[in-house]
Amino acid sequence: MHHRPVGPPGLRRRTLLRGLAGAGTLLALPGLAGCGAGGRGDPNTVTMASNRANPAQREAVGESVGNFEAASGLAVEVNTFQSTAFQESINNYLQGTPDDVIGWFAGYRMRFFAERGLVSDVSEVWDRHFKDAFTDQVRDLCTADDGKQYMVPDSTAPWAVFHRRSLFEQNGYEVPATREEFVELCGRMRGDGLDPLASGLREGWPAMGMFDHLNLRLNGPEFHLELLNGDHSWDSPEVRSVFGAWAELLPHHQPDPLGRGINEAQTALVRREAGMMLCGMFITHSFPEEDLDDLDCFTFPEFDPAIGADTVEAPIDGFMLSGDPRNPEGARELVGHMGTLESQEIYTAIDPQALPVHTEADTSGFSALDAKVNDMVAGAGALTQYMDRDTRPDFASVVMIPALQRFVRQPDDIADLTATIQRQKASIFGH
Repeated sequence: MHHRPVGPPGLRRRTLLRGLAGAGTLLALPGLAGCGAGGRGDPNTVTMASNRANPAQREAVGESVGNFEAASGLAVEVNTFQSTAFQESINNYLQGTPDDVIGWFAGYRMRFFAERGLVSDVSEVWDRHFKDAFTDQVRDLCTADDGKQYMVPDSTAPWAVFHRRSLFEQNGYEVPATREEFVELCGRMRGDGLDPLASGLREGWPAMGMFDHLNLRLNGPEFHLELLNGDHSWDSPEVRSVFGAWAELLPHHQPDPLGRGINEAQTALVRREAGMMLCGMFITHSFPEEDLDDLDCFTFPEFDPAIGADTVEAPIDGFMLSGDPRNPEGARELVGHMGTLESQEIYTAIDPQALPVHTEADTSGFSALDAKVNDMVAGAGALTQYMDRDTRPDFASVVMIPALQRFVRQPDDIADLTATIQRQKASIFGH
């Protein structure tokens, strides 16, 4: 087991896990689908939209929901969507006939919909079930600008620099703590015939991770979040310093990262062709079960002693209530259930990339990797969510993905790049 045994003995998984066309269907276009239509209005049924589509995630959602069904007597219809398609279509989906409960992201992307009245206040659920269940940092990420909570969190999949422990031991590599040590380690790995940093940026969004970490280490979390909120100019010395630091690291990336997907890059780490990879915990899905004990990690190193290295990129997932759920009472009960200690421990026992965010979670059965990452999150001075969760979706996809890919192709053109980003940012944010 990845974390601990999966739930109590005899737990029955009765969730439907079905889409409109029948059991097991994976839906791809939530904006065009009348989701859960058959169960809507039925006081004995709650519908849920889940963006957790890989096999482990679907099984984990099924176990948690099945436990709820057994305890409540309600039936839950789970409509599962491919994550990227759901992310691209959710704005239209929420304005249509959404499911009662919706799996989504904490932080800016949740606040965006709360401010538009597309999701419901769940503060009463927090007051009833979760007064001391989560840290203030997690609570803040589930809170909109009106001071109310609009999401119940259930898991996180933090980012770190991952590597094979045996490869480090075999070559005498030490975990780098500073910028200088990191660059020196990359040089050593290159000399040993390895690609120091596995890199697959074809999809675009993985490039955001390197920008985020460099900005956090050079300019700090407050500047980083304000920048992504549109409060600072992208054509500034601070932003140019981030791209400058990245240009120093680019020669240590795998060649042609734009021609490689993130899964291919992870495979290079599995095959010992690359020495390290800045990645989220989802990398665990790429490792064979028998190799997971060899997977290790460290926090992205310090680049400025005045800033430090205690900010952790820890995207938090959870569940929201639609703006007008057809079964509001049942939906609130389901949302509350998904955030309980028992539900989080069941879910994270199955999904290898997920860690619980409940403060009372039992960590005694954690693997060495899980324990290390959990300690990173617990000891973090600040938590961020990832660029495409910490800023407007249109800015992330329309401006930043092409900009970051352009930088990787043309790293010597930083001044023109930052000026271009700033012009586009001003157009989108209005300032």
